[in-house]
Amino acid sequence: MDEARERTTAARSGNESAASDGALAPITVPVLYDFASTIAYVAHRVLGGMADELARLGVSLAWQPIDLAQLLRIPRGAPIAGERRANALRVAHELGVPVRSPTRWLDSRRAHAAILLLRDDARAEAALRERVFSGIFEQGGDPGEAGALEGWTAELGLALDPARLARAEEDLALRTHVAEDQGVTGVPTLLLDAWPLGGIQAPETMRLLLERWVRRKREAVVASGSGRAPS
Repeated sequence: MDEARERTTAARSGNESAASDGALAPITVPVLYDFASTIAYVAHRVLGGMADELARLGVSLAWQPIDLAQLLRIPRGAPIAGERRANALRVAHELGVPVRSPTRWLDSRRAHAAILLLRDDARAEAALRERVFSGIFEQGGDPGEAGALEGWTAELGLALDPARLARAEEDLALRTHVAEDQGVTGVPTLLLDAWPLGGIQAPETMRLLLERWVRRKREAVVASGSGRAPS
């Protein structure tokens, strides 16, 4: 019995080692966010700082914008005050992320539309996501203000097509409806299969959560004999 247990443990360790070495396909984890959310910005910084750890786990993050104002029926431009604002600032402080948190609900739809137009260009999408987040939460900008988004995209050498942006805003609304159907109630949310993991925790906590989930995914792949991890 002890020998069998040791063989099982050794096999499990070998599978986990193979997964961490990239022998199995990386697992894509959608991260739903909104540029209007302070906590989404905090998650952007925390998860960005975990890039090496996520790579070792074999996790690839797919940042996907949704319209939180639509999801939560929040009027655009409404004040952000009370417990909502206090909680966002507390999370930022506890996780060591300096932030200039907006005092009203920003209209992020055109910025998200621009992101969606870049979904086939990972490098440009990541650059614009970083620029918009830093423009809002480090420099106090407003993506809904006339010329703000155009200025940020111009810095990156990107051009905005108004007609394509309008269609992308319609896509954003549909994506938000889908997220609501998936049980998403806020951002950031990591979609771990059917489990929406909302909020952001300290890096060590996030690593443990993802490590445990990845291990279950890898074990299921090995047990099925497919050798491929579903994403």
